[in-house]
Amino acid sequence: MSVDLLLGLQWGDEGKGKIVDVLTRDYDIIARFQGGPNAGHTLEFDGIKHVLHTIPSGIFHPKAVNVVGNGVVIDPVIFRKELDKLQGFPIDIQKSLLISRKAHLILPTHRLLDAASEASKGKAKIGSTLKGIGPAYMDKTGRNGLRVGDLELPDWKDRYRALADKHEAMIHFYDVDIQYDLRELEAEFLAAVEDLQKLTFIDSEEYLYQALKSGKKILAEGAQGSMLDIDFGTYPFVTSSNTTAAGACTGLGIAPGAISEVFGIFKAYTTRVGSGPFPTELFDENGETMGRVGREFGATTGRPRRCGWLDLVALKYAVRINGVTRLMMMKADVLSGFETLKVCTAYNYKGKQIQHLPYTIEAEHLTPVYAEMPGWKKDLTRLSKASELPENLNRYIAFLEKELQTPITLVSVGPDRTQTIRRDQSGS
Repeated sequence: MSVDLLLGLQWGDEGKGKIVDVLTRDYDIIARFQGGPNAGHTLEFDGIKHVLHTIPSGIFHPKAVNVVGNGVVIDPVIFRKELDKLQGFPIDIQKSLLISRKAHLILPTHRLLDAASEASKGKAKIGSTLKGIGPAYMDKTGRNGLRVGDLELPDWKDRYRALADKHEAMIHFYDVDIQYDLRELEAEFLAAVEDLQKLTFIDSEEYLYQALKSGKKILAEGAQGSMLDIDFGTYPFVTSSNTTAAGACTGLGIAPGAISEVFGIFKAYTTRVGSGPFPTELFDENGETMGRVGREFGATTGRPRRCGWLDLVALKYAVRINGVTRLMMMKADVLSGFETLKVCTAYNYKGKQIQHLPYTIEAEHLTPVYAEMPGWKKDLTRLSKASELPENLNRYIAFLEKELQTPITLVSVGPDRTQTIRRDQSGS
């Protein structure tokens, strides 16, 4: 009885969707355990690019069952749009997609509250995606939320109305200029709920327990990244859920002892969307090149991602708090052509050199300390074997493995599912 976890180790956008898609053939169930439609998991195969926001990334594999866990918050309107984009593919949605009754719903007024709250902050805004994620989780912890299982109750619309009315009063409290037509938003929401009610709702913790008991293999899929964790990320510039390994237990109802492998996904460099500290951020030609070659734009928001060198201090921190057993490095191909690569190995923090993540990593408190190594010129996008990787890339990988004390067992060399090189535990 075991569950493998797959999660991001940076500020999100690491390429988790692609790797879930690659690994799904080895699993019976893919279970999403937290986050909402602020996530954008990009998959690319057969010349088609797919972006999923709430639906697990194993949906294109006909043999896999995909579970939206209790830790997820669902916007029925966005969910319906995702389902519409799946039409034309050989997917039996009723059998392939199951939704936890304990998952919370994002209401139209949650999105309005998100916008009002962010507008009220002025220059101190946190860079919210304005998808209503934060307000939905606030209602969850405040014990006010509307859950998927409530949609099976005869009075669910009364519950909705009471919560929406409360939200409207809160929006007025912010006293900001938010223009909206709630009737129009509610009409779209109610129509989307009707479609959601046609799907299969489950008691997900019981379903997953019985699946494990019968020998099924489960892969838990996380959203965002470890540095956006509500407790362990760069607070307050974080998301509203636990994106680390512990979140899989609470977001799916699985016991800690059931967890086997923890796959940690990271880019060969670092990116960040929105506001917040970013010690290795580049404002020069190198940063521009990373963004252009890596097509660094948010899959959900379209916002350009900030780019910088790999931050090993932050990455070590994420590896430790998640108990990562295997690392998977994404976008190695983006670094092809750089004469010299830099890796942050320590911080000069308030006059002292440290190698751990301190309470605050704002720029006024620290500067990164870099190690340098030679880059490589070889185009990686056509490679298919580990033996074909250039020598300097292998040195880069070996350096990271030594520093992180964790094997890098997979290297991505392009966006397509076929552009994936597996390495064994010895690194060969």
